[in-house]
Amino acid sequence: MATGFSWHELFAWHDAGLQTAAFVEPIDNIDSPDTKRRFRNLVDASGLLDRLVQIVPREATDEEILRVHSPEHLDRLMSADKNGGQLGRLAHIGPGGVRIVRLAAGAAIETVDAVLQGRVANAYALVRPAGHHSARDISTGFCIVNNVAIAVRHAIDARGLDRVAVIDWDVHWGNGTQSIFWQDPQVLALSLHQNELLSTHGGYVHEVGEGLGKGTTVNIPLPPGCGHEAYVRAFEQVVLPALDRFKPDLIVVASGLDALAYDTSGRMNLHSDTYRALTTMLMQSADRHCSGRLMMCHEGGYSAMAVPFAGLAILETLSGLKTGVADPFAVIVQRQSAQALAAHQQEAIDKAAEVLRLIPSPAS
Repeated sequence: MATGFSWHELFAWHDAGLQTAAFVEPIDNIDSPDTKRRFRNLVDASGLLDRLVQIVPREATDEEILRVHSPEHLDRLMSADKNGGQLGRLAHIGPGGVRIVRLAAGAAIETVDAVLQGRVANAYALVRPAGHHSARDISTGFCIVNNVAIAVRHAIDARGLDRVAVIDWDVHWGNGTQSIFWQDPQVLALSLHQNELLSTHGGYVHEVGEGLGKGTTVNIPLPPGCGHEAYVRAFEQVVLPALDRFKPDLIVVASGLDALAYDTSGRMNLHSDTYRALTTMLMQSADRHCSGRLMMCHEGGYSAMAVPFAGLAILETLSGLKTGVADPFAVIVQRQSAQALAAHQQEAIDKAAEVLRLIPSPAS
């Protein structure tokens, strides 16, 4: 079967506002439309877009949003629709922006449905605004509602799945997703991120969930500077064993591409072939546990030159189709000594692996 792809031009029209301060000449927001639109355009120019199944977004309903967010959160969002404004720290919408927010969440839902209904083997939802920092009652960090969490609850509540795994490889800790599923035994919320990159401290190894959800939160906080080998080792030693233990019915990836070496929002050293390798490993895990059912939903990623090539690498891997398009930026990063695994990076991975024993298996 083919790979699905979801995009709407309105995602590029989302108004994320300006980041300004005293004596800072106004500049474009780091969360500009450029990276996402250029991602989509490269997929088109490469010839791959025509070989993917197009999944048309729709607006998420109140009921679907309220599976994850509080009524007060939705009320604040609706109140800001007419004139736009800030819903939280670095969380802005423009006038009429609620439609775009609903379309992003709806694209995630429709993409999950396409995978679950067997219309596609796997799929990628290229959405904006992102969602993984948004908690039940909070919008923050360019995230208005939590697209991935909404899609996961849809898979469980409307489609009857029992266990869903979320793998968040954005360079920033998936704090919103963690908080939403903190006590939920049906969702494995795993975040692989740069340690203490957010101004709100958290995402540590000892955070494992509470109550019935104890063991279903897994954090892999990596030190700055990690390259290809560190991420591959973290997947081999923590991510894949976690999936083996949890045995999900569906794997959803919160696909932030800001761990790329060219991204100024983090201090990691990945290149497009890293995402190719990580995608391959997740596809193999999905084949073992959930008949290949794998869906990815876009989060961060702010390098306009590098993100499109990482995105293309992911889609080539998901689809098994080669475009022949070479990444001109990857070779520079691949030559760096930072690609090798360092001892302190291995120590961080070893520490994260210690919590694997807490993950509840279906038989437990």
